[in-house]
Amino acid sequence: MSRLIRVIPLHAQLIPGAWRASRATVSVSTHRTIRVPPTTIRRHFAAQSSRAPPDPPSSDKADAGTSFLGTKKRLPEFSLAHKVVLVSGGARGLGLTQAEALLEAGATVYALDRLPEPCPDFHTIAAHAEKELGTSLHYRQIDVCDIPNLNRIVSEIADKHGRLDGLIAAAGIQQETPALEYTAEDANRMLSINVTGVFMTAQAVAKQMIRFGQGGSIVLIASMSGTVANRGLICPVYNASKAGVIQLARNLASEWGEHNIRVNTISPGYIVTAMVEELFKQFPERREEWPTQNMLGRLSGPREYRGAGVFLLSDASSFMTGSDLRMDGGHAAW
Repeated sequence: MSRLIRVIPLHAQLIPGAWRASRATVSVSTHRTIRVPPTTIRRHFAAQSSRAPPDPPSSDKADAGTSFLGTKKRLPEFSLAHKVVLVSGGARGLGLTQAEALLEAGATVYALDRLPEPCPDFHTIAAHAEKELGTSLHYRQIDVCDIPNLNRIVSEIADKHGRLDGLIAAAGIQQETPALEYTAEDANRMLSINVTGVFMTAQAVAKQMIRFGQGGSIVLIASMSGTVANRGLICPVYNASKAGVIQLARNLASEWGEHNIRVNTISPGYIVTAMVEELFKQFPERREEWPTQNMLGRLSGPREYRGAGVFLLSDASSFMTGSDLRMDGGHAAW
């Protein structure tokens, strides 16, 4: 006796078009025949079969048996050589640290920020990149809420290089105010920078990636505060904005995947930056309290996130999109 079972074998799920439109059969050890109606297959692959999947990254096209042991080049999929990457909020802090890592991976980097001049470390990093790394770090003053100028600058950079490969959107602000005391003006300002500004920056970059047809990778800096309400830290709108960034990335990934554009987020935990050091002067108890709230019992530094940015912008993460990379010392796992 045979039964009609509506299933799609694993290899058919992985390889669109692998099955013929005619009725297919699979022999199994029970000597029963599983018949798969062609309508089931057609429904499953209706959208996918209309176009070929994008090519894998260049590092996958090499002979699978090739070994890099014994050569100077190791893990080439982490290389950003010849790529052009933008970093918003790149004048200082986490954004500048990310820019430095991208330079060391071989990228040409443009830092965007609203400050008239970047911090002094910026010029030191730029000089090192030019003399020692053979790459370059550039600065463009721009407010991410100034959409016409943002689009103009991004387009000019893409035109100059004939490409645009990546973005780390690190621009953002923070404000501690109890929910009952928040004004509409303050809430709108927070959301306009942390959500709309991030969105418009990603949009401007994606337009250029699509124009040049080379795809790319976009990384939005979110926060563990987009997942949890931090104990003792009264930031309702900031937390909401970072939750919005995480969800924004998922939706952009779903829309732009057909253009071979990946979109992911990094959600850091507490980071000791110059601004946080100033905060500790105002609230010294936080220096002792915050480390106790994660599994490693300490706070992070900006340099601990360098590898994450390189990973997400490089071919090392070529099959990763719509994901949140949470790096919080286990804070949100409790």
